[in-house]
Amino acid sequence: MGANTTAVDAKTAWGGGRAPFGISYGKMMMWFFLISDALTFGGFLASYGLTRHHFQDIWPSAENVFTHFPFLEGDHPLLYVAFMTFILIMSSVTMVLAVEAGHRMSRREVLIWLGLTILGGLIFVGSQAWEWYHFIHGTELGAVELGKGYLTLPSGQVVETKGIIARWASEAKDTLLLPWKDDAGNYIALTGQEMQKVLAGAKEIFGANLIHNEYGVPAFGDFFFFITGFHGTHVFSGVVLNFVIFINVIKGTYEKRGHYEMVEKVGLYWHFVDLVWVFVFTFFYLV
Repeated sequence: MGANTTAVDAKTAWGGGRAPFGISYGKMMMWFFLISDALTFGGFLASYGLTRHHFQDIWPSAENVFTHFPFLEGDHPLLYVAFMTFILIMSSVTMVLAVEAGHRMSRREVLIWLGLTILGGLIFVGSQAWEWYHFIHGTELGAVELGKGYLTLPSGQVVETKGIIARWASEAKDTLLLPWKDDAGNYIALTGQEMQKVLAGAKEIFGANLIHNEYGVPAFGDFFFFITGFHGTHVFSGVVLNFVIFINVIKGTYEKRGHYEMVEKVGLYWHFVDLVWVFVFTFFYLV
């Protein structure tokens, strides 16, 4: 041993069992993961905001796109999205109760609240799949993707029409609504020869995919699929994790360990997923 070597008492040396910040390594790694994931989601939402700003004149309004509600006729703007949000927030409440029950070592209550959290997550994922189906399927009327040309708006602004999505005002298809609005806030409508002129070279499209989008610019559909799909993957992963822990609770794994810290760790992940959805809901649907 060299002269500068310091002898360490084996009884006082840190054994690696606990992290130096008073929390376990499992929790600390979960926090690192959540921070990195938050930066990823932040990048996606920032890209969404910049793209939306670039197409702000023709960006579709979410309340005109997401109007379906199961078993209800007519348009119900954002009602089903609000229902999905409510379910996810309530699942966060049941997760809090599961963590609290774990602190009291109440195995029965952990099972109840964790089971309800799993149910809430499954309802949310199923609802998102339903919403995707309607977005991809589109409306019965469809829309019109305009061809190459130029159009002079009432404001005097000349715009290029290639790739612009226009909607039919009714089933009669005798009035075409452009994505731009007039001074009164109404969509600019074309009829008669003016409408026939812009329909030259146009094509009808139904539903949305990564290339065409009957609801507006394709970038709207791209971000919808990417952001909600990425978040939905997180929710589904959380449901799987919760289910695995639910099985372990049934087997008494955490009773044997003397603590329910694993419920706390997956609870952190679940609350993060809920928090991200609040931002997605606000940025994508409300603003």
